[in-house]
Amino acid sequence: MGGTGDTYAFAILGSDEKQGTNRSGWIGMTEAAGRTVEQVRALVAWVGAGRRLTQTGRVTLADARALVEVLDTGDRMDPVIGERTFKTKSSEELYHLTLLVEWAKAARLLRVAGGRLLPVKKNTKLVDRPDELRGALFAALPRIGRDVTVSGWLESLFSHEYDRGLRALLHRLYTVTAPVPLSDLYEVVWQAVSPLYVLDDLSPERLQHLRVAGDHDVHRTLKAMASLDVVLLTEDTAELTEGGRTQTARMHGEPVPGDTVLRILVELADVDNPRVWRQLLVPSAIHLDRLHSVIQEAMGWQDCHMHAFTVDSVQYGRPDGELGFRDERTATLATLLEPGAHFVYTYDFGDSWEHLITVEQFETASAGLHHPHCVDGTGACPPEDCGGAPGYGDLKAILANPTHEEHHAMLEWLGLRSAREFTPDRFTPDEANARLLRLTAP
Repeated sequence: MGGTGDTYAFAILGSDEKQGTNRSGWIGMTEAAGRTVEQVRALVAWVGAGRRLTQTGRVTLADARALVEVLDTGDRMDPVIGERTFKTKSSEELYHLTLLVEWAKAARLLRVAGGRLLPVKKNTKLVDRPDELRGALFAALPRIGRDVTVSGWLESLFSHEYDRGLRALLHRLYTVTAPVPLSDLYEVVWQAVSPLYVLDDLSPERLQHLRVAGDHDVHRTLKAMASLDVVLLTEDTAELTEGGRTQTARMHGEPVPGDTVLRILVELADVDNPRVWRQLLVPSAIHLDRLHSVIQEAMGWQDCHMHAFTVDSVQYGRPDGELGFRDERTATLATLLEPGAHFVYTYDFGDSWEHLITVEQFETASAGLHHPHCVDGTGACPPEDCGGAPGYGDLKAILANPTHEEHHAMLEWLGLRSAREFTPDRFTPDEANARLLRLTAP
């Protein structure tokens, strides 16, 4: 998709799925809360020592016919619609079965090797520990986006920005202790993913179709969570169960009193007068994708550009075949670094804002303190798209000189009436913590 900067232009192709096949919705297997755990246990047992896959890496059609019955997935083989029979040609057409297999793979219970579906031996113990199995499947939710969101003729924005949308969905559910109207959840996800796309030229009808497609995919995701017994889903509302609330906290890496937290120092490179830095307390188990969000809020960025972490010459970011990043969702801070270690977080590959990060020390989480937490800092966050550290230095010099030929143009660009409103030294930890609270429950 092309666009300006890191904002994508809207150019999503419709899928080629047949209308009326089982991939159009969620039926059967998810009606019973918590049933997914039992189905995954049965699936792992069925795989046994291994099962042959097709050349495309899918369950064979013969095995799929057996599994639909064994797991009671609710999928329909060779569905009849009207007077026409749609012959099932691949197990990929069986939505529920495909999702179960991919979910088990995402939870690292199953793997593919040598054209066979195999158990992950070190994790087979989870099959006999339902609570731990449920936790593993919940933790795998961010990795099953393409399997749980199956749009019709028009793909949804949520299906393309699943990580972002799922985070917004879980955050909304987590920050309240009452049922949330589904309409509110649909809107939350739309507001999270739609700003990444240029939609101004779409007709009202096309825009409405796009929103409906997104609502359907959000509902499928909620049904998947309900099947795991982490969401209580009714016709009109959804809310996290107690187990779902615990699992969400764990997914976010939020510590409880007595847990280990890390004190880190984040400083913008090549920026002075004033320096711009933040001292933060973060969970030791925080994943790098989560740390990205923490840095964005603590610094005051708007999270509208790409980013990457560089640790010991290895780059972590959003998985991308072209850029070759390692998956930041699978890397935790404590497993990568020790106190005294340094690494780099780069934001906006155009302006190239480099943040030098030092792991200062391990501490113990305190009761009543939200994590992540900003302890101290100085300097306001530079304006987005001002040209990186060199451009920011030029901007400050121009605003300090009323006679500079670009002085008024820069004021207009910043939306300021006078240079006195430009306060690069303004920062308080309270402001940063107010933003950080968006990442945690109130």
